[in-house]
Amino acid sequence: MSDSKSQPQNRRRAAVSIRDVARRARVSIATVSRTVNRISSVDPELAKRVWKAIDEVGYLPNTQARALVSGRSHMLGLIVSEITNPFFPELVQEFENLAVAEGYEVLVGSTNYSPARTETLIRRMLQRNVDGVAVMTFGIEEDLVQKLVEREFPLVFVDAGPRLPNIRVLKVDYGEGIRQAVQHLAALGHRAIAFISGPLLLRSAVARRDAFVKSMAELGIAAPAKHIVEGDHTMEGGIAAMERLTALAELPTAVLCSNDMTAIGALHALYKTTHTVPQDISVVGFDDIHLAQFMLPPLTTVQMSCKDLATAAVEALRAGIERDHPKAAQTEWPISTRLVVRQSTAFPRGSLPAQVVNAAAAKAAGKQSRK
Repeated sequence: MSDSKSQPQNRRRAAVSIRDVARRARVSIATVSRTVNRISSVDPELAKRVWKAIDEVGYLPNTQARALVSGRSHMLGLIVSEITNPFFPELVQEFENLAVAEGYEVLVGSTNYSPARTETLIRRMLQRNVDGVAVMTFGIEEDLVQKLVEREFPLVFVDAGPRLPNIRVLKVDYGEGIRQAVQHLAALGHRAIAFISGPLLLRSAVARRDAFVKSMAELGIAAPAKHIVEGDHTMEGGIAAMERLTALAELPTAVLCSNDMTAIGALHALYKTTHTVPQDISVVGFDDIHLAQFMLPPLTTVQMSCKDLATAAVEALRAGIERDHPKAAQTEWPISTRLVVRQSTAFPRGSLPAQVVNAAAAKAAGKQSRK
């Protein structure tokens, strides 16, 4: 049985119309309509007055009617690779916060790395009449892209996309962050540095591996094939890859991982051995997910900011949707990366600086125990 007290309130809310808003804001119905549909020609002061009136009277705009009037749904599609990797929920949250602030709703889909599912998701979003789609999967195939750009529909991709109307690309600078990571390890004295890649069928995984090899070569450090192990960007893959490295006759002194989930798996694998981090082996991740700073030890990692990616994706979509957007002609949006140093990296085992640090730590522990 419904609450009788709520019924009059529901009837009052249902009775609120665009005319009530116009009367409250002392403007015409047409001005309210243009404001709700975010037509740029509305005077900003008038628009502010209209939105204040909308809030005061409790008016709920009919989104379907808005779509019919404006020809736009004010919905954005967002497609990510997976939900189990914390990087992607963080990206979804940032994207939605920004989109909602700009007056858009968001439809989210997860591909689980399946090209067929990616195509299905995009086509379903087109059927829902979204205004544009950001495909944030870090590995969409080029032939699939060609299928999806037969008409001039706003699409945003990561790393690569065809040079066609209304296609915009977020260009991630993998090289700079990985270069900083390799230089950081080299400055500590590491020379036996291994790399755990992502699945090499992904363009982004290949780009990260190649950036590692290039950065090592720039410093004149060899990167033997046995020290480059393919993973799959999961914790389980990180565990398996780290077990392969610990089985080598000589353990590397540092391991750089293609993403944080791999690095967390590597930390877990090392925890099950006699090797400690960072005293015996340093570990570096990539992504800087929120969880990275709470690992034990806190993870040194290359930051690829979810907020930067989400901001660029929303702005790039708006540039393709809104005719008066100031960056409508821009086709590429750069995404920077940088190293965040925490406690999972240190001097290589057996080195003189490591011996000095260990001796100082042992001395401090001895003093503490005597208290």
